[in-house]
Amino acid sequence: EVQLQASGGGLVQPGGSLRLSCAASGFTSDEYVISWFRQAPGKEREGVSCITSKGDRTYYADSAKDRFTVSRDGAKNTVYLQMNNLKPEDTAVYYCNIRQFWGRGTLVTVSS
Repeated sequence: EVQLQASGGGLVQPGGSLRLSCAASGFTSDEYVISWFRQAPGKEREGVSCITSKGDRTYYADSAKDRFTVSRDGAKNTVYLQMNNLKPEDTAVYYCNIRQFWGRGTLVTVSS
């Protein structure tokens, strides 16, 4: 059974930082892409960033470029999303995804 568990969300002031984690288990394929999505209240889910299982390629949405960094720890089967200089518009539930599998989201709230 594939399980994805996102964690690390919370309340942070504008300009602050958070690091999200996505622990994956039960996935047997050697090559895949792990993606971070987010969904703000009243908005559609949107892609934020992704990384290959080998860690050799990454992608960032324009909203995440220069502020967010995606990385992976293969030994721990965990993907991280380091988010710096957070803005109120980054407030959303963040989800990790591998193919058709979705983890339970973690809420990020950016507010003073």
